[in-house]
This record gives sequence, C-alpha cells and structure tokens, in this order.
Amino acid sequence: MKVILRQDFEKLGKLGDIVVVKDGYARNYLIPRNIGYAATRGNLQTLEEEKKQHENRQKKEFHHAEKLAAELEKISVTLKVKVGEDEKLFGSVTSQMIADALKEKGINADKRNIELDEPIKALGIYTVNMKLHSNIIGKVKVWVVRE
Repeated sequence: MKVILRQDFEKLGKLGDIVVVKDGYARNYLIPRNIGYAATRGNLQTLEEEKKQHENRQKKEFHHAEKLAAELEKISVTLKVKVGEDEKLFGSVTSQMIADALKEKGINADKRNIELDEPIKALGIYTVNMKLHSNIIGKVKVWVVRE
C-alpha cells in the first residue's frame, strides 16, 4: 500500500514522502496515528497544502528561536546550592534546576532542551547550551554559588 507521510517519521522518511508499506502497518498504525494517509489523487493535493503550512510554521519557529537565542545571551542565572568541604556540591545541578531558574526570569524552557555535557558538581560559572531549534543553540550563563 502506498502511503503519504504527514510528518517526519524516523523509520520511513520525511514529510511528503510516498512510501510503500504493508497494508496492515498502514491501516493499523500509520493512518490511525495521523502519521500518514493513503496515496490518492485527492490526498496528493491535500499534501501540497500541508507542505505550505508546514513551511510557514517552520519559518515562524525559526525566527522565534533566533530571538530567544539573542535574549538568552544577555541572561545569566544564579543557582544557590549547599556546599560541603572543598567547595563540592551535595548532589549536582540538574537541567530541571536551570529550567526553573529560567522560568523565574520569564523564559519558558523545557528541561529536555538543556544540554549538560556532564553534571555540574562544583561552584563556578558555566555556559550551558539550550537547543531551541534544529539549527539554533542558545547559550545561558549559569552561576553556581554557595547558599
């Protein structure tokens, strides 16, 4: 059965691709979850309209992400944590803690988009990357200080 993909699907292809899959997979998985629909003439016309809408949405998200990245460059976040001997933290600074601190500053951040290379376990100043869009990464300065 030929199916038109309505969204990017890792195992099959990208938005708008026409793929050949088994009938049961299409009817029981792809079509009910709105991942794809049957490749008919009417649906091909619908696909063109959906592609235009998708492109417009992507442009808006891209511009929004660029503005947010510029805003994040100006912001620094201070996290107060408990410290033991040798200025080592009890535990570590998590992406959730950073996301909460950004929310206090008025920036809606998802903890899954905050990229920590390794856990922060000492006092200091760190630059943390935040994935805003597929091509845009914002940088936030995080100050970890003694409570």
